[in-house]
Amino acid sequence: MNLETFLNLLSIIGILFLLMITGYICRRVNIIDDMASKRLSGLIIKIGQPMMIVGALISKEFSTELLKEGLFFMLIGFLIHPIMAVFAYLTGPLYKDQAERKISRFCTIFTNCGFIGFPILEAIFPGKGSFIGAFFVIGFHIYIWTLGIFILSEGREDIKLTPKKALLNPGTIPCAIGLSLYLLKSVVTIPTFAVDFTNYLGNLCLPISVLITGALVAKQGFKGMFSNPRLYIFHLIKLIGVPVLISLIAKVATLGMADSYNVILFCTVISALPSAASITMLAELYDINPEYAAQAVGSSSLLSIGTLPLLYFIGDLIARL
Repeated sequence: MNLETFLNLLSIIGILFLLMITGYICRRVNIIDDMASKRLSGLIIKIGQPMMIVGALISKEFSTELLKEGLFFMLIGFLIHPIMAVFAYLTGPLYKDQAERKISRFCTIFTNCGFIGFPILEAIFPGKGSFIGAFFVIGFHIYIWTLGIFILSEGREDIKLTPKKALLNPGTIPCAIGLSLYLLKSVVTIPTFAVDFTNYLGNLCLPISVLITGALVAKQGFKGMFSNPRLYIFHLIKLIGVPVLISLIAKVATLGMADSYNVILFCTVISALPSAASITMLAELYDINPEYAAQAVGSSSLLSIGTLPLLYFIGDLIARL
């Protein structure tokens, strides 16, 4: 294990924990109420996230080798979600309530690979973590508006899958823009101030998103957050079982590959991230047990502070076998 990389990971996790505690306090003293949380979420989804993706792509100098590497991790993004979907559906019968089953499946498949994932990846892969993460989330955003909506639409006539949503959404549009600008860098120079501008706005994502998560924990309360016994089953599957299985699959799939270690570590960590926060908004929008969705996201975010270092260690061990 690379001790420096592991310490970088612990440093980022420590920052996440302190930000979550700050968000918790802000909710308790009414600095972040429901309205503030909703508006801050809108700021992150509509401005912060797009700029974070674009900034991650255009911050790197263009090279054919780097582009090939990015496209490889985009392919991983398209492959890993269906694999996690298989696990999510196999464990579905453990949840008797239909709404809880839908949300648990969604949360098992879709991780917080953007807001929390980018800084985590940057700690593990310094200098290129956000770049390969930006390619990975292309598949994430396409699947979330196809497979994700399909999961939520089971038994519901009012929730529709549309090709437009799959291809044109707050995630895929900035991915397309960022990728186009990155390719453009092969012939022209993008002004430094434009790159800095996107990065400044993109840097809003980590602190604000984790502050909102901390506020969500405070709203639910620790007792409410962990009172549902089915959440323990969910966390065992989501935060431990699936990442270990993904790590083993990545090990087999990369046998003989020159860069297998980094690929296995990437797959392990990306699947070990807490659940995507978007489920809380979708659950509220479609009235699918939003309380359980909030509990699943808040508790997985809280517990991942402890499980992420463990899964990094497991991923490192499997990669070195």
